[in-house]
Amino acid sequence: MLHDAPIFGFNAAREDIVRAVVSRVVLTTKDPLLALNDAAYHEVKRLETSRNPEERKEFAEWQKIARTLSRMADGERRDKLSHVVEQIAWDIAGNFDERVYSVSTKLLPPIVTYLLAPRTLVRLAGNPQKLVSLEALDDKVRVEGPIAELRELSRRGTAVYVPTHLSNMDSIVFGYALERAGLPPATYGAGKNLFTNPVLSYFMRNLGAYRVDRRVKHFLYKDILKTYSSVLLERGYHSLFFPGGTRSRSGGVERRLKLGLMGTAIEAYARTLLEGRERRIYFVPATINYLITLEAETLIADFLAEAGKGRFIIEDDESTRIGRVAAFIRKLFDMQGSVVIRFGSPIDPFGNRVDEAGRSFDKRGREVDPSTYVRDTGGNVTMDPVRDAQYTRELADEICKSYLTNTVIMSTHVVAAASFERLRRAAHVSDLFVVLRQRDAVVVPRDDLAADVVRLRDRLVELDKRGKIVMSDFLKRASGGDMVERALAAFAGYHAQPVLQSRHDGIAIVDPNLLFYYQNRLAAHGMAWDVIAPPGMPPARPPSFESDSAGGAS
Repeated sequence: MLHDAPIFGFNAAREDIVRAVVSRVVLTTKDPLLALNDAAYHEVKRLETSRNPEERKEFAEWQKIARTLSRMADGERRDKLSHVVEQIAWDIAGNFDERVYSVSTKLLPPIVTYLLAPRTLVRLAGNPQKLVSLEALDDKVRVEGPIAELRELSRRGTAVYVPTHLSNMDSIVFGYALERAGLPPATYGAGKNLFTNPVLSYFMRNLGAYRVDRRVKHFLYKDILKTYSSVLLERGYHSLFFPGGTRSRSGGVERRLKLGLMGTAIEAYARTLLEGRERRIYFVPATINYLITLEAETLIADFLAEAGKGRFIIEDDESTRIGRVAAFIRKLFDMQGSVVIRFGSPIDPFGNRVDEAGRSFDKRGREVDPSTYVRDTGGNVTMDPVRDAQYTRELADEICKSYLTNTVIMSTHVVAAASFERLRRAAHVSDLFVVLRQRDAVVVPRDDLAADVVRLRDRLVELDKRGKIVMSDFLKRASGGDMVERALAAFAGYHAQPVLQSRHDGIAIVDPNLLFYYQNRLAAHGMAWDVIAPPGMPPARPPSFESDSAGGAS
């Protein structure tokens, strides 16, 4: 079934896909002068300080366009537009090499097993079949959710995977999850900065990744990118993108999403209706959950630094250092269940629940025909960006709700939240930065911290029973002392500075920044101090456990 997926025929269709993108963008651009002026303005501004020889050439080309555009006749502008769109479309377009896919799926298990569990590799060395099997990693990386249902839906329509985003490891981890779940590979948008590593770039370019240059801000580029995504979906290519737009700097679960690429699903669906070949599209929210995060130190520093908030693309974090990546992987896979990828229930582009047969159901449980969402009162399918933008906002809300209910809580999150609460109480203020300044200033008696952890865990178990969060099996049954020890073991030896440190008089809170990062995984559920709510959104309130309905974790 996997090799029937459209992506295996991608290379043969690649030129036609780019041609379709160019044709549609040129046709729908009403004012080439305005579009090219906006593009030239932003590109000249972006490239003017670059010393890169290739970018200097681009800078000169955009300067020339800016100078000559006003003197061009309409036909010349349309030709220039077509030329620019084609260049950008080829830069974005991905590639898929079945040989690279085949090799990577065979090599990945032994390589990762070596990095994560060298003793297991020695044990499997005499059994080549098991050596190349992903089963060796089952106790380290867990894949959960309605997998049989998703397999069935991937045969019936086009799947759009929209996971949470914490780390540059996410694409690799999610690719593993698709392979392990028996789901077909997907095209995916990856930041262009990730293509600077030649090894990573080789595999990404040959495994369906298309390039997204987040430094480019002009509207024409966004139109081309969205059109590329729409054309892929129309043609049945399963897709993956991170709707948070970038890695979560705070460590919290995304509560607000970028709508651009998500909205392309409605356009793609409507176009298949117009062409008389309806192809359903299914969104699959998913959470990627780590016991520790590779780039936690850089990300939380970026979140906390006022200047850092504007640094949208980080090119010098831990994921660019081979030694840190290897140390991270060894650390992570030294502990069972340290990575969990959890698929949520599928929904259609209009936020409706979908069953295994691909049928949509509204919030009252009534079956609905999704095509009615894009038809006018006369029953005609129409393209309406304003209407679709509203549907996309509603879809984003449903995806965020799914993120909350499918967040898998681990010992590092619980122990960090309990420790950070101790820090808050010691500070006697509600100013985050005053709290964070208490580096190595508080020591909590071991039994007291264990008791705090148990109290928090018990409340989380109540949320788990109500389907509002997911607790790992270990957390449900462990003692407070065991949870603290597991968190200490996870933190120790990876991060540059100790996070918590065991001393003769208790547990010392050494790195408040990292504790803040890990406790934030509980913030949106109201189970940890929530100072990371997006602008305009109130902080999550602690849930009420006095009645059946939990508040706050909505």
